[in-house]
Amino acid sequence: MHRQRSVWFVMTTTAILCGFALAARSPSVAAGSTMTQAALQPLYEAYGDKYHVPWTLLAAIDRYAELEKTKADKEQAPYYGFAFHPSTWSGIGNPEAFDVSPASIAMFSGIGRDSNGDQLALPWDQADRIQSLAYWLHEETRLDDGDEELAVWNLFQDPMAMDRVFAYSEIFEHFGLSANAHCFPLDKRYNYTVKHSFGAARSWGGRRSHEGVDIFADYGTPVLACSYGFVELKGWNRFGGWRVGIRDANNLYYYYAHLSSFSQGLEQGDLVRPGQVIGYVGSTGYGPPGTSGKFPPHLHFGIYKDTGTHEWAFNPSGYLLQWQRQKQVIWNHEQSSTESNNS
Repeated sequence: MHRQRSVWFVMTTTAILCGFALAARSPSVAAGSTMTQAALQPLYEAYGDKYHVPWTLLAAIDRYAELEKTKADKEQAPYYGFAFHPSTWSGIGNPEAFDVSPASIAMFSGIGRDSNGDQLALPWDQADRIQSLAYWLHEETRLDDGDEELAVWNLFQDPMAMDRVFAYSEIFEHFGLSANAHCFPLDKRYNYTVKHSFGAARSWGGRRSHEGVDIFADYGTPVLACSYGFVELKGWNRFGGWRVGIRDANNLYYYYAHLSSFSQGLEQGDLVRPGQVIGYVGSTGYGPPGTSGKFPPHLHFGIYKDTGTHEWAFNPSGYLLQWQRQKQVIWNHEQSSTESNNS
């Protein structure tokens, strides 16, 4: 028998706007909108245990949903995390479209849950919302033979969302929810010069603007991951030569180009931490695979922001100036470390 999939991310419709009018008047909504995700970890853990769902997956779904919210979404659901469609919360066929009564929600097979026994299942109450999300994932995986990937697909119906949700979950499992440290993308014990050339004109391959900053250094200077994240891309690009792309759990994409080689053992999908060696400075690019020496050795470093519908480069100079002043801990592929105090 075909089961109707009815979970939708909050969309900009009149019905949903009316549905969240009640939420906008609730003091608990304001509290939920200012709550950090780290403060929600006990709820992820408690309801993950109750429904046999990894707490990191609950946190990753919330992180991705929050990062993808539009301005209109945030006005309609001004609390942190994933927002269910009202009909999914209240139940298909429920004449009360924005029902918050656990008894009547259950009567119409809605997923809204009352976490504290106050006889209210409120979509903006974080405990109610997270319990409902864990319950829904439990039911989906139970009916789909434990397939968490299919459950996440049913939630977002977007392959990009699936990739990033599971990557975020891995980051949270290994590094925690607050893995936000950064470091300068070159080992500062080596000589280097930063040329803040973001937006400068480029002509090779057609007229375009420079979407990054060039850091000139000798061949073989270690290139470092500047954040916690996962290796989303590794290989050759005719503009960037040998390059690596790393995405963090805040959906920032860090691009490292013109490498002479990659760190031994680095593979697409690997998790990385700030200061981990990912490659070495070179002068590759501007041609077919293996092209090198058409310009002085340097690292092209770029940062991109992605909202789910649009991605753009922004000037990383401010970050680089800040990271230059910080201490470095260098990690090689064997996970041993050395500290550098050079500034």
